[in-house]
Amino acid sequence: MVSADKLRTQQELERLQAKFIGTGHADTTSWEWRTNIQRDTYSSIAGHRPLLSYIALAENEPLTKTRAKMIRKMLQPAGPPPARED
Repeated sequence: MVSADKLRTQQELERLQAKFIGTGHADTTSWEWRTNIQRDTYSSIAGHRPLLSYIALAENEPLTKTRAKMIRKMLQPAGPPPARED
């Protein structure tokens, strides 16, 4: 019974990881994880008008300029990727 629950839990986790890129897996690096989290945050701000309005008001910038800035930040939010050790 216990092993069936573990198997079902593992299968559900694998299904979620395949469906949602940002959930990570055992080989996800900290840079990849930070990049996914920051991209999700910038995307959420750019896509939700109240959040975007709040940021634009705080920065005293127009909405369109603030939205464009959030989208540009999504390119490399955590900086360039670290060098790979092969």
